[in-house]
Amino acid sequence: MVDALGYLTRFILLPGQRHDSVGVEPLIEDVDFDALIADKAFDNNALRKGLNERGSLAVIPSKADRKTSIPHDVEMYKWRHLVENCIQRLKEWRRIATRYDKTDTSFGAFVHLSAAMRAIA
Repeated sequence: MVDALGYLTRFILLPGQRHDSVGVEPLIEDVDFDALIADKAFDNNALRKGLNERGSLAVIPSKADRKTSIPHDVEMYKWRHLVENCIQRLKEWRRIATRYDKTDTSFGAFVHLSAAMRAIA
């Protein structure tokens, strides 16, 4: 999760074989926001229902296999590039891009360290 300036605010490590949408609920827990901008992979009814109950806008394009397409704010969706930019900057550290660390704890710590270094640079 990144803020409006593209800085990393939270992240959750998931096993490689798990879908990313599984980690959304714990990631957004106790966070106040007006809109969630995500790509098509996060287009599911459960997430949309949860966001609606919170009073947050779901800016998520519909997957191609959805029977009825759900409209989204195209102009707001353009800001999703901040997430991609943040990930690319983190992957500039070879250690993160190739995941050299053997444990989740050390990998997570290095992600925090590199995000903090980017924030002060």
